[in-house]
Amino acid sequence: MQPYEAPYAPPPSPEYADAYAPDTYAPAYELREPRLPRQNPTSAARQAAPPAEGEVGPGGRAEARRAARRRKGERDPEQGREPRRERTEAPSRRPDTLRRLVPQALVVAFLAGGTSAFVANDKAVRIDVDGTSRTLHTFADDVQELLADEGVPMGEHDQIVPAPGTALASGDEISVSHGRPVALTLDGERRQVWTTARTVDGALRQLGVRAEGAYLSTSRSSAIARHGLSLDVRTERSVTFMADGRERTIRTNAATVREALDEAGITLHGQDTTSVPADGFPRDGQTVTVMRITGTKEVREEPIAFATEKSKDASVFAGTEVVAKQGKEGMRKVTYALRTVNGVKQKPKKIAEEVVREPETQIVKVGTKPLPASVSGTGGLNWSGLAHCESGGRPGAVDATGNYGGLYQFDGQTWRSLGGSGVAQDAPAEEQTYRAKKLYVQRGSSPWPHCGRRLYG
Repeated sequence: MQPYEAPYAPPPSPEYADAYAPDTYAPAYELREPRLPRQNPTSAARQAAPPAEGEVGPGGRAEARRAARRRKGERDPEQGREPRRERTEAPSRRPDTLRRLVPQALVVAFLAGGTSAFVANDKAVRIDVDGTSRTLHTFADDVQELLADEGVPMGEHDQIVPAPGTALASGDEISVSHGRPVALTLDGERRQVWTTARTVDGALRQLGVRAEGAYLSTSRSSAIARHGLSLDVRTERSVTFMADGRERTIRTNAATVREALDEAGITLHGQDTTSVPADGFPRDGQTVTVMRITGTKEVREEPIAFATEKSKDASVFAGTEVVAKQGKEGMRKVTYALRTVNGVKQKPKKIAEEVVREPETQIVKVGTKPLPASVSGTGGLNWSGLAHCESGGRPGAVDATGNYGGLYQFDGQTWRSLGGSGVAQDAPAEEQTYRAKKLYVQRGSSPWPHCGRRLYG
């Protein structure tokens, strides 16, 4: 039997000439990498840099597993590589030829398996971030991993299509629109909103704000930066004014009722005012009445009533009240505003007050002394008849001159001489009768020249 002789193999190409040096040997995966499809520079740089321990490299988790196997010297199931082994030299020529064929076969296997794995994990995708788009190659497994690799931040107000957890495939298009805060004051009401629009016009459409005829504090074409902006919007409203007997309806985006009045050509004079605050915000469909006011001031003198203070007095018979000090009314000046609104007089309104004279308190003594049962020498006399003749039987009666009063028409001097206080007409009927009996004891019926005879009848 003839010994085995390997078939003739053509010399290697210059690209792999170093792998066939007579005194060196290296596994196929240590050869220079073949030329691969053109990649995005950023992705290629990430592929070339070895990942740190515990970090997922650009090729994704599959590439990380293959790198770990290479570090441990294990066989790679996808590329068919074997760990490097020490070889022994043999003097025979045929083993030398076989030694040259084995690396060549490994190179072919590496190119076939490695290129297939690379193509399977590399994905060409298109990414658009806030209107700026580009196409790139990536080994990321899903949208979130891709955005993290590209350094694109993600916030709760951002819009990402497709969703961050969606798996990636070659040809996918990813859109990222970052949220922007807007301090929006809409028709006088302030609130904080978020939008992914990049211009004021886009934000208004996204927020559903009717901008036709509206006042905007910022141009509709203005860009909205990532940090946001403040925006004041006053939409066009319909407001009706009732003034001088006429009705006028206008469309306005004014900030105050006063500004809307100017737009309607209505002027306020002097004390003129409106049915709503002139500095208030005019609402859509609101009706505002203009009130034409004319007015004057009037000063009036008004009395101030005095107070009454009562105290008990044992020197006065019970049931009798005596005015010890007469009270006096005070005086004040009151200023009133007299207004006419749209030709109709209004109720006077007090706007100022000044006290001219303070009132003086009236002091009254209330008797507590018991009345005597009788007066000696007066029994059997017709005192009711006398009273009826003098005063009609009325204890508070006063004659036309004002000098005599009471049941028995006492004058002031006589009344006081009998121990009475004040005037007779203010005393109780019992006390008046008691004082009349005392007077009779002193002077008989002479104090009553016309009615005295009634005492005996």
